[in-house]
Amino acid sequence: MTSPTTEAPTLSIEDVSHRYAARAALIEVTFSVAPSTFTVLLGLNGAGKSTLFSLITRLYAVQRGRIRIFGHDIARASSEALRMVGVVFQPRTLDLDLTVAQNLIYHAALHGIGKREGRARADDVLRRIALSERADDKVRNLSGGQMRQIEIARALLHKPRLLLLDEPTVGLDIKSRAHILAHVRKMVEQGVSVLWATHLIDEVAKDDHVVVLHQGRVLAHGAVARIMAIADAQDIRAAFIALTQADEPAHEAS
Repeated sequence: MTSPTTEAPTLSIEDVSHRYAARAALIEVTFSVAPSTFTVLLGLNGAGKSTLFSLITRLYAVQRGRIRIFGHDIARASSEALRMVGVVFQPRTLDLDLTVAQNLIYHAALHGIGKREGRARADDVLRRIALSERADDKVRNLSGGQMRQIEIARALLHKPRLLLLDEPTVGLDIKSRAHILAHVRKMVEQGVSVLWATHLIDEVAKDDHVVVLHQGRVLAHGAVARIMAIADAQDIRAAFIALTQADEPAHEAS
């Protein structure tokens, strides 16, 4: 068996740049997500996090650089790459007029999962997030935190090995944020790699890998202790502030 130190990255971003007309959104972004790790993509609003997610998921074509998922170049083998990925985008994407179960079964069908198997998988993921009793409720009757939990459950129906979450806790109360974060961290223990994009520094744990993205550029990446050492700071909040302030002024990003 390949050791964790030599195993190929789950996600590899290599010199990726992206522009909207004359405006640079990403500038030579390079980092990787190791297998079975929780990686935080940390950046302020406008840092380029959502643009990067759109490139990884092929909503936008890669203009420059390379993105590989489990070794598959998404520009050449997007189907093979993306079938191993689950995604939770920042905007809510559930159908409010369908029940929880109907949303999940419909999504399973998009992955080629039959109705019977889709229902079984829906029942399983709802059980794991303790929302089985809401299966037949319309989504519009759920709280914001419950909707997010359903979206995460939906992203896991096809059993992905990489989970991408773009600002998944925005607008939620402290209790809901903590519950969702703890739930996703448990997935790492089950072998799932996670890329968690956020501007909320308190969502970073001491054992996380962190990528500091600011105005389209990666300012630092590595373990929390390494980020702190680079910035000569006592904690990750101080490190983030020091790094981003030192980078001003920089290229404008989206």
